Amino acid sequence: MSKKTTIYDIAKKLNITAATVSRALNGNPKISESTRQLVNETAKEMNYEQNKLAQALKSGKSYNVGVIVPRIDSNFFALVIRGIEEVLYAKGYHVIICQTHDQKKLEIQNINSLLNAQVDGVLMSISNSGSEENENFDRLLKKNVPLIFFDRKKDIDGISAVTIDDFKAGYEAAQHLINQGCKRIAHLSNNRKIQIFNNRYLGYKQAILDNGLEFDESLVIETASKVEEGSKATKILLDMEMPPDAIFSSSDFAALGAIQEIKSRGIRIPQDICIVGFANEPFTRFMELPVTSVDQSPLEMGRISAQVFLDEVDKGKKKIPNKQVVLNPELIIRKSSLKSEA
Repeated sequence: MSKKTTIYDIAKKLNITAATVSRALNGNPKISESTRQLVNETAKEMNYEQNKLAQALKSGKSYNVGVIVPRIDSNFFALVIRGIEEVLYAKGYHVIICQTHDQKKLEIQNINSLLNAQVDGVLMSISNSGSEENENFDRLLKKNVPLIFFDRKKDIDGISAVTIDDFKAGYEAAQHLINQGCKRIAHLSNNRKIQIFNNRYLGYKQAILDNGLEFDESLVIETASKVEEGSKATKILLDMEMPPDAIFSSSDFAALGAIQEIKSRGIRIPQDICIVGFANEPFTRFMELPVTSVDQSPLEMGRISAQVFLDEVDKGKKKIPNKQVVLNPELIIRKSSLKSEA
């Protein structure tokens, strides 16, 4: 294995001091342009690579930012990450992406790994199995590492967040179904200990009550955001003595499972039962029966989250109020919920 080139090797070749080489490579204004250019050209010829970790320890900045998501195999999180990267790459940052797979253990490991990597900040959507404890988030704050929540968050002093108005989203989804003449609206929720899912449930419930309909808790089933889980939950609903005439799902994937189960029984959508999902995943508009879904503006959410991080970095160690940015949801209405056009 060939020996790595060091600044001492470059200094020896150019007959200058190692300190001069270091200053030139780091763009020190005290070094002349001709010397800086000569050092950089020589470093390139000798395949010199700067030690980024050493630079981070010296300058206090690594220009690395961690992004933690439950999973990357969803269009929503992929677009959030894209939005984050667009903003941060333009400012010279690199993005390190971690997945929790909705496991608290992996969430903790990801945070530890990012701290060890000397990241300048962490942007994250918390895991679905998160505990009530905030110890790992507190560790970031104690080390003065900015933490920005997006989508799934916890209300913690000093932590900014970028979300959508999930209560409004749940309310508008249920109201739309009521406007279509639906009276027994089921809800495929997710873990309601997570704030966004509880808010969607509360919005759905409030719309039912505001319209003078009977709220039936048995029509609410907590289920994971997976196709097979949505199918299982829908079996329970359809086997009821009085099955629902609509399903509002907090996940497009669970909604897809619901559609598969409904179709397997020869029940018509939307004539017999209407469906609304959540996240506006690409498959919802390309299905034989396009699915109504709530759009969460993921690209904008990612961009704003990155900008909130940059704003906090610019303020340095000065105490600033944490930001709570709430975006408006948009209900994208398609055939799966339009009884009036069936």
